[in-house]
Amino acid sequence: MEKVILKNRKAFHDYHILETLETGISLIGKEVKSIREGRINIKESFCRIIKGEMFLIQAHISPYSHTGYETHDPLRIRKLLLHKDELVKLKKKVDLQGLTIVPLKIYWRDNHIKVEIALVKGKKLHDKRQDIAKRDAKRAINREIKNKY
Repeated sequence: MEKVILKNRKAFHDYHILETLETGISLIGKEVKSIREGRINIKESFCRIIKGEMFLIQAHISPYSHTGYETHDPLRIRKLLLHKDELVKLKKKVDLQGLTIVPLKIYWRDNHIKVEIALVKGKKLHDKRQDIAKRDAKRAINREIKNKY
């Protein structure tokens, strides 16, 4: 069973999603409690492969509200847990095709926090405008159907 904590809607607007993958994330206890409260933001975050390991960069997890004097760094770099073959495959695609890896959503699965990452390619401005026009047309059609029946 999967309970979504947060979706990165900005990623769907700014990028073409080519491939998705589920990963684990290495967190400390206070970060998990803070995520339970919903105090996380991944709008500006991205993933980078450094020395054969993947890291989530610029993900903001606010300090836990009921903590004492000791807090964690909100913008700490967090390690993502992947199999070696998945990591090699992603590194090849990023290096050869000039793609980017971004987190799409964070969710609970069987008492573990998981991150869905995606291999993406940036959209041009005209692509974004086309997506907005398609979405508006679909809304208008659905509205007319609803009013008719």
